[in-house]
Amino acid sequence: MTDPYFQKKFAQRIGGSQYGKDNAIYKFEKIKRAKRKAIADYPDRKLLDFGIGENDEMAPEIVRTQMEAEINVADNRGYADNGVAEFKEAAASFMRRELGVELDPETEINHCIGSKSALSILPACFIDPGDVTLMTVPGYPVAGTHTKYYGGEVYPLPLLEENDFFPDLQAIPQEILDRAKLLVLNYPNSPTGKKATVEFFEEVVEFAKKYELVVIQDAAHMMLTFDGEPLSFLSVEGAKEVGVEVHSLSKGFHMIGWRIGWVCGNERLVRAFADVKDNCDSGQFIAIQKAAAVALGQETIVQEVREKYRRRLEKLVAMLRECGFDCQMPGGSYFLYTKSPTGSADGTTFANAEEASQKLISDASIITVPWDDAGPFLRFSVTYCAEGEVGEDDLMAEAKKRIMALGLTF
Repeated sequence: MTDPYFQKKFAQRIGGSQYGKDNAIYKFEKIKRAKRKAIADYPDRKLLDFGIGENDEMAPEIVRTQMEAEINVADNRGYADNGVAEFKEAAASFMRRELGVELDPETEINHCIGSKSALSILPACFIDPGDVTLMTVPGYPVAGTHTKYYGGEVYPLPLLEENDFFPDLQAIPQEILDRAKLLVLNYPNSPTGKKATVEFFEEVVEFAKKYELVVIQDAAHMMLTFDGEPLSFLSVEGAKEVGVEVHSLSKGFHMIGWRIGWVCGNERLVRAFADVKDNCDSGQFIAIQKAAAVALGQETIVQEVREKYRRRLEKLVAMLRECGFDCQMPGGSYFLYTKSPTGSADGTTFANAEEASQKLISDASIITVPWDDAGPFLRFSVTYCAEGEVGEDDLMAEAKKRIMALGLTF
């Protein structure tokens, strides 16, 4: 078949003239295919899905009720541009109440259509061809993808178990630091579940000042903190001088599909984000912003969400330890990141986490997400669907039975 005339017109950032011709099968597509096959081969064996990365219930009723009212308000019909005051003020109050961070809602906060959009826009504020973004891996790739779109490079900072899942900033070559502009972090970390410490954030501030870096701290999982209190980067002295923090209502408020969050921190950096954003979108629907403002004002929501996933993680850790996994409670997030098995009782050996994940799907209909970026690890999510604690316990019992039957070795 002859290529269409526009085949040669595709930008190099998405593959150039080879766009659409790549036959490589990516991790999540492999999981989907194996999942479909397991359903077809074992229609009576229920899938146990620990791979889902989104909350399993709707936003709280008080938020949905507010949304219902707001969509019928005529004044909410127009463009929101860079946000409404009610949302910014609610975000500022939330930061003060929950994290001890004082912010000017007018100049140091701007809403975003979910943290994903913020992480895609921020590189446009800084990256020119040849510039470098420092990013922890494994992790959420969006800021790195957009860095490359602008002709920049991504320098990965592996999160290794021997470094307690913190990046080794001192190991970055000087040649890279000379070209680096952005340092992108994510704590509590997805997928490792590591929570940041004050000492680590202090090191980041000092490092950023020394090498003149802009810090972007992705705090999407912050309110799902289990090890002590949630810790904001901006609560550390000097942090507001070097960076911004990106927040989201997705994880901590059961508002995954609502696409609402905020960027906060240094006034000049927030303004740059707002200026670029103003040329990317016309703001999130005002009704959503106002409903989100109500959510931010409810202290009990994040407490209830946090305790739900804490309970589920404790059950998951206990079950997996009984099956031979060496794991412990994460500091935060609703993910459990644990070393992948190396084989099973039938003589199968796994060269990496992807092969182990495929075995769990094909032989036990258990879905996990493999990560091989910094050693072979599996990520289990506790956002599975289950009816109450009885349903959770039943699911754990079934998962244990199936995993034990595999006779995994480590």
